[in-house]
Amino acid sequence: MTGLILKSVIKCPQCDFEKQELMPTDACLYFYQCTHCQTLLKPKQGDCCVFCSYGTVACPPIQAGQSCCSNQL
Repeated sequence: MTGLILKSVIKCPQCDFEKQELMPTDACLYFYQCTHCQTLLKPKQGDCCVFCSYGTVACPPIQAGQSCCSNQL
């Protein structure tokens, strides 16, 4: 998986806090807790992970053209 963007900014829909995170290349991040308001984020329906739902960049498997992540963290 070369040439992929591995950093994404997640924006919390509850408080609008934004934080840049490093995305895993071997799994989906299904849960993410906002470091500002502590809201637990889950992917929106139809998305495989929180980066695809709330991030500025889709997760590496989606960037690589795969249909979905094979594992979830």
